[in-house]
Formats: sequence, structure tokens, C-alpha cells
Amino acid sequence: MTVQSSAAAPGALACTSNQIRVEVRMGYHETIGDEAAKMLEYVENGTTDSAETPMEVPASAYTDPAHFDREMATIFHRLPLLAALTAEMPNPGDYKAMDLMGKPVLITRRTDGSVAAMLNVCSHRGMILTPEGHGNKKRFSCPYHAWTFANDGKLVGVAEPGKFGPVCKEERGLKTLPCAEAGGIIWVSLSHDADIDIEKHLGGMLDDLDAYDLANWHYCGSRRIHGANWKIAYDGYLEGYHFAAAHPETIHPRTFSNIMHFTAFGPHMRVGYPQVSIKEKLGAEPRERWGHIENSGYDFVRTIFPNVSIFFAPEITQVAQLIPGPTPDRNTTNLLFIRREPPRDAEDAAGIETMMDWLSDVVDREDYGVGLQVQKGLESGALSSVIFGRNERGNQYFHKYVDYLIANDADAPPPVL
Repeated sequence: MTVQSSAAAPGALACTSNQIRVEVRMGYHETIGDEAAKMLEYVENGTTDSAETPMEVPASAYTDPAHFDREMATIFHRLPLLAALTAEMPNPGDYKAMDLMGKPVLITRRTDGSVAAMLNVCSHRGMILTPEGHGNKKRFSCPYHAWTFANDGKLVGVAEPGKFGPVCKEERGLKTLPCAEAGGIIWVSLSHDADIDIEKHLGGMLDDLDAYDLANWHYCGSRRIHGANWKIAYDGYLEGYHFAAAHPETIHPRTFSNIMHFTAFGPHMRVGYPQVSIKEKLGAEPRERWGHIENSGYDFVRTIFPNVSIFFAPEITQVAQLIPGPTPDRNTTNLLFIRREPPRDAEDAAGIETMMDWLSDVVDREDYGVGLQVQKGLESGALSSVIFGRNERGNQYFHKYVDYLIANDADAPPPVL
């Protein structure tokens, strides 16, 4: 496995991309097979993975501006965030410009294949250097006064330098951000002094990403939706208790409602959902194959704390990049879509667009639409707290981890699932 955050180069902090196909930790598929077997057991017994007791969370955790500010300071401005997929910018010179937590961020792939992350702000007068989006450039010229920067962030040209006066170019590069590339994802920290240990941060979840070799997939496109408080959105990814009521014609015909299996890797989770066909599909395969047939009898949603949800589907994979704010009652979610192979032809490309539209509409209408109503209900003052049942074990664990990080107590042990 090759995962590296390199030392800073002039003008940017670079990180080496995965250049070889990674080897997944031994026993990974056996573990997935065991989780499939556990889901089958739940279906046969009419049970689900459960916590010991219900748990209450103050309603103010979703509405209070001071609480929201603490979450942003202790979580979103400290931990590595998904900024881009490797598949979005696979070639030297590729770049992605975006707004990440209210900050203009520019990620570039340098000639040697490494990735640099920086603030997308010209060091002359603070102009946004390049508009949001993707492209391929060796250099970036500021649209205000035409100062020019290499794609590693180094200042290489000042317009009319004789008239402007002396400038130390080495001190006027773009402001760098720590970054790392692992598991087919480019991670960025918004804390300039952060030391990203992405293997430690991801833990066992990196095995899931490596198993799929995402760095070599095809980027299909994205959709943007808007929702309520970030934890309301995150809550929805962690349980299938709502499938029958909220997804009666989309998810529920395929997947049992209120049967889940939870596995945690630090704050990250792999949540298993048995399909209604699980008995038939697993029964048709030898036991040693059960861990190799995800989407055939069972599915997983993988959440990578604090802003990622991944659903690998047979047709296309959806990666949700959740960005809180700017106020407690809002989030912006970018749905990024990838699949193993590029479109075969025009008809296949059109089918991909249709699938992205459909998936985005389902999440927007049936999940985020509900979440906005939840936000309105909580802001009404009708509840002092919300309650998570024993069956909502993943949600309980998620909220315990949020509280643990906000407390910022070095002596306190992290939550255990």
C-alpha cells in the first residue's frame, strides 16, 4: 500500500498518489462474509443489531449556533475532509476548485503525479484565482492583475514588474493546505499546521476503499443538493428504520426496513442492509463466496467521519460529500458519481446521466426533504430532545463520537460501538 503526505515543496504541500494497485488486508472478504451471515441471521430471526438502551440527544444539538460553532472548530476545521476523488483529476495538470467550509480551495495534480492543495486566493490582492470547477492547467493567471502561479502554487510571474517594484516570489506563493491521497480520495485539512496521518485516521475503513481500487475508476459527474443540519443528514445514512415509511417505492422494495448491521472503525462505520433476496442470493453461493458478492443479497453504506457517505451500487457508485453551514440549519451536499468503466457509447452515457438524476432526486426528495421538515420541527421548540432507539445503534454511536470530539478531553477514552 502506498499512502503518503509529503513534505512541503515550494509554494505547496504535496502528497504522493497511489501509483500501484494496493493489496487488501488479509481476511477482509472473510469479515464481509461474516457480516453477511449476521444479516441473514437477523432476517431469519426478525431481529437487528441493537444497542443496550435508547439514547436521547438534546434538540439544541441541531439548532444552537454556539454548539454548531464548536463542531466546526473541533471537527470540520481539524479532521481530514474529502475534497475530491482521484477519479475527478487523474492526469498531470488536472485541477479542482471548490468552496469547502466557506473557504476557496484549489487542488492540483503536479507533473510528477503528486497532489497539492492550497487556498484559491491570489497573493497580490486576495482575488479568487480560478472559478469553481475542473480543468487542466500548468499555470493560473489571476483575472484581476494577471499575477501568474504554477500549479504547485509557486508565484512565477508579476505583471509589469518594473512598474510594480520588487517582490520576493518565494514568499508570495499560494497559501498551502495539508493534504493526502489514499483510497482513491484526496483529503484536505483546513488547519494549516495539521499533520495528516490518513492511514491512522481511516483505520480499517481504508481496507474497504482499497478493496475497490477507486483510484482507477471513471468519474461520471456530480449533483448538488441542499439540506438541513449536517447531523440530520448524517443520521439518515446510518439507519434503515425509515425505509418503509420514507422510501416505499424506491429502496424498500429491494431492502428490508429496520434490519441493519454496524461495524465501526474509530468514528467511521460500515452499515449493512440485507436485501429481501438475501436468503436466495446467499443460498446460491458457497459460504466462502459470501464476502465477495456485495450488492447480491446485501448492501453497505460506508460513512467516513465527518463528511462522507459511500454507496457502491452495481450500476454506479454514489459518494456524498457533506458540507455543513453556513448556519446550523443548512448543509450543502455534493453527490459525486463514479463507476469502474467509462461510458461504452452515447446511449450508455445518457443512461449514466439518467441514473445520476434519479439517485439525486431520491436523496433530495425522500431524505433531505424529510430532513428539512425535521429541522423545522426541532426549531419550533416542540421537543427538548430527540430519542434514538436500540435499533438505531449507529446513530447513537455517531452522536457519542461528536460529543467526544467536541469535549476535546485528551484523557477521555473514545466511544466504543
